[in-house]
This record gives sequence, C-alpha cells and structure tokens, in this order.
Amino acid sequence: MQLLLIALVIAGGMGLSIEAGILGPLGGEVGDLWATFSIFGVGAVLTFLLMLFFSPRSGPSFFSQPGWTLLGGVLGPIYVVILTVAAPIIGVAMTMIGVLAGQVFKSLLIDHYGLFGTPHRKINVQRLYALGFILAALLLVARG
Repeated sequence: MQLLLIALVIAGGMGLSIEAGILGPLGGEVGDLWATFSIFGVGAVLTFLLMLFFSPRSGPSFFSQPGWTLLGGVLGPIYVVILTVAAPIIGVAMTMIGVLAGQVFKSLLIDHYGLFGTPHRKINVQRLYALGFILAALLLVARG
C-alpha cells in the first residue's frame, strides 16, 4: 500500500510540473489571476461531480470544523499564482525545485513538532541530508 501511495504522490508531483508549464502561457494570454481562477474553477466543477457521484455526505458539518483547517483554501490560490508568475520567468524546473525545497523544509518542521495533528517524526541527519540535496539541486539548476 505504501509503494502505491508513493507512486501516486510522484504522479501528483508530475502533474504539478505540467500545471506550472500550462499556467505560464495561460497567464500570459488571459492574466495571472484569470489563469488561477480558471484552474480552480475547472477543479471545483470536477471535484463537485466526483463528490456528487462517489462521495455521499455523511459526517459532521463542514462549517463545524475549526477555521484553521480551511487555510488550504487560501494557500492553494497563492501557490498557483506563484507558479503562474514564476514558471515563465525562471523555468518550470527551477520553479518546482524551489517549491519542493520549501515543501520539504516546512514539512520537516511540521513532522518534527507534530503540527496540525500529525504524528511526531523527529528531524534526523538523514532528513537534513535530504533537504541539503534538494537545496544543492536548486543551486545546480540555477547555475545551469
């Protein structure tokens, strides 16, 4: 099961690279915020259809959840605007490695402190090496 999830995460990362490559030209044609809106509009319609047919509602009210759990709804568009603006200027590879560096850095802190209800996973030497290699990749791609 874990290998399947790792494969799905890798495929999702590939999809984000494609999204970054698509958003730049779209933003150049219609504007960065309109490109972001189009991505979320299409995504919202698709998600609604999937929920309608495959995910019957049976649980606590969406509005009874803590407000901080909705932060992703704020962070998502900011991330997509950054992709839309950055990818055409610095390239998709540089953009995605930068995103990855930020994700891994913040993820290590979230795991280490068990933030947002996640299990504690202490920062160790191997995790720091992984972050170091990602930062090295960022420098190598920047110079290439």
